[in-house]
Amino acid sequence: MMSIPNVLTLFRIFLTPVFIICLFSEFFGAQLWALVIFIVASITDAYDGYFARKNNMVTDTGQFLDPLADKILVSSAFISFAIMGLIDFWMVILIIFRDLFVTSLRVLLSRKGFIMITSKIAKSKTGVQVGIIIFTLLFLSLKGFNWVSLKTSFSFINEYQLVYYLTMIAVIFTMYTGYTYVQENRKAIREIMN
Repeated sequence: MMSIPNVLTLFRIFLTPVFIICLFSEFFGAQLWALVIFIVASITDAYDGYFARKNNMVTDTGQFLDPLADKILVSSAFISFAIMGLIDFWMVILIIFRDLFVTSLRVLLSRKGFIMITSKIAKSKTGVQVGIIIFTLLFLSLKGFNWVSLKTSFSFINEYQLVYYLTMIAVIFTMYTGYTYVQENRKAIREIMN
């Protein structure tokens, strides 16, 4: 029988294509549904880890699937924003490259008997990315509503390209957390290189 944390993780993976379909759909409120689905998926991320630790349900499958589900959801959102022309593809490439690099480093260290040290700042990376995605989805979902009170906010966001520059900040922070992984684990990296 599958544990609750793993069910939540698989549910998050299942929600990702539903999120993308809503994001690109043209029915009224589609982007608002995409926002709601993304928030629900993000909440499952917080709870699957909580349940696993609280009920001593941490498994190898869960440790593999949980970060994979996060990467699928977050990368799908950023790729979608690039397709929409809100951000550049180089931003998405750097985010995905960093994740692949850190994952590869973790696997390599694990095979050599080392446990990768995760810095506190690296743990906040997902939070920063999720925050930017929710801001962008909120902008896209409310854009469909022709409210006079929102027009000033939209013109401000468009004029100063807030989505673009906030994502750029997220990319810089993401790359920095990749650098902190190397710094925190440099001793182990040197040992496996020799």
